[in-house]
Amino acid sequence: MLNWQQIDTVMLDMDGTLLDLHFDEHFWTKDIVHAYSQQHGVSNEEAQAFLDPWFSQTHGTLDWYCTDFWSRLAGLSVARLKRQCSHRIAWRPGAREFVYWLKSQNKQVWLTTNAHRDGFMVKAEVTELDALMDKIIISHELNAPKEHDIFWQYLQQQHPFDKTRTLFVDDNETVLDAANSYGVKHLLTISQPNMHQPARESVRYPVTNDFYELYPCKQ
Repeated sequence: MLNWQQIDTVMLDMDGTLLDLHFDEHFWTKDIVHAYSQQHGVSNEEAQAFLDPWFSQTHGTLDWYCTDFWSRLAGLSVARLKRQCSHRIAWRPGAREFVYWLKSQNKQVWLTTNAHRDGFMVKAEVTELDALMDKIIISHELNAPKEHDIFWQYLQQQHPFDKTRTLFVDDNETVLDAANSYGVKHLLTISQPNMHQPARESVRYPVTNDFYELYPCKQ
C-alpha cells in the first residue's frame, strides 16, 4: 500500500500503464508491416525484413517513438494508419477510475509519455485522457526519452516537482531505472501491460496489475 500522505504528484505513463499496450504491440508487429507491404508491393515477410533492423537500431531512442521518423522511413502516414486502427485503443482496467480518485484527492496528475505528439493525439481522441491531466509531458518536446537521465533533468527545469514526494508509474523498467537514478522516491510498475498477454513473472520494482489496490476506495 502507498502512503498517500507522502505523495503530492503522480506521474503516469500512457502506453502499458493507463492504456492497454495491445494496441501498440499489434500496430508495430502487424499493422505497419501489412501497410508497408501494401504500399510498396512486397510480401509481409519482405516488409518485416526491412523494418526489423530499424526497430533494433532505434530502440530506446526518440526515433523509436517518432511518427515522423517512421512515416519517412516507411513512405506512409503513421498517424493516419493509427487512426485507422484506433478501435484497438483502450484503457487498462481501473486506470481511468484511478485517475478520477487522484483528482478527488487533489493530487497533481501528470501524463509523462514517450509517445510522439501525433500518436498521443490519436489516443486522446479515443480516450479523452488529456482532459484528466494537470500536465502532459511529451518526451519529444524535452528532446530526450524517459530512458535517459537528461529527460529528468530537463523535466525538473521546465516543470519543477519534488522528487521525494512524487509517485511515478511506468511499465518500462529501463525508464524506471532512470527515474530511480534521478531520485524519484515512489516507483511502481505494471505486471500486465498488454492485457492480451500473460502477466510478467519477474520485475525489479514494486508492481501492481489492479489500480483499485492502490487506494482505499475500492469498488
